[in-house]
Amino acid sequence: MTAVDIDPGLDTGPGQEDMSLIAHLGELRRRLLISVAALAVTSLVAWFLYDHAVAFMVGPYRTFLRHHANLNISKGQLVTTAPLEGFTTRLKVSVSIGAVAALPVWLWQLWRFVTPGLYRTERRYAGRFLVSALVLFGGGVGTAIAVFPKGISWLISVSGTDVAPLFSPGRYFGLYTLCCLVFGLAFTYPVVLVFLELIGAVSSARLRRIRRYAIILIIGAAAIITPSGDPFSFLALAVPLVVFYEVSILIGRLLNK
Repeated sequence: MTAVDIDPGLDTGPGQEDMSLIAHLGELRRRLLISVAALAVTSLVAWFLYDHAVAFMVGPYRTFLRHHANLNISKGQLVTTAPLEGFTTRLKVSVSIGAVAALPVWLWQLWRFVTPGLYRTERRYAGRFLVSALVLFGGGVGTAIAVFPKGISWLISVSGTDVAPLFSPGRYFGLYTLCCLVFGLAFTYPVVLVFLELIGAVSSARLRRIRRYAIILIIGAAAIITPSGDPFSFLALAVPLVVFYEVSILIGRLLNK
């Protein structure tokens, strides 16, 4: 077949011409600098909104204490036990919030970096995967925020009526942000399953055959990775993951068709 026989509209190669290694490194450096700048800006904004963020995150703890006045020895306040703990906590919380706020910028920079080397079909799928991952991550964080009040109430109550809670901000906010991170990442696993189905590494039929074992594995993994260890957070993580597994099978069947 000669060159004139090739359909000019056919997707025969990457969207742009090959770049040299130096050009790739320069492009990577530019994308990384933009991502770091985005993190710096969002973290700076979060630094000035720190008091509002703290009031929101401490809300579940204060709500519990309002209903259990006999345990309210801290008057709803978190207690620092080291001179630098207040500063380091503010820094960690600001960067954590800034990272979540900068996530769309990071994904956009990743998208702009990898798309020149992809075919049109690959770009279409990659865009859908990135958007799906972002939506699922946000859903996971939202679920963690919604279930955290139940979780912290259970953790305080299970210690008994003779044990009063007196939390340090570092550990309290550490648990809060860890719950959000674990839920957000765990909720993105259907994207990985669908990707494996798309490239043929695993089929929807095989996922159906191993459904029972997979569900047991998912429940066990949810029990292990749930940071707070309370039953409410465990169920809020395990049930969606099982549902996502079934949805991944359905999407795989549709892709096969």
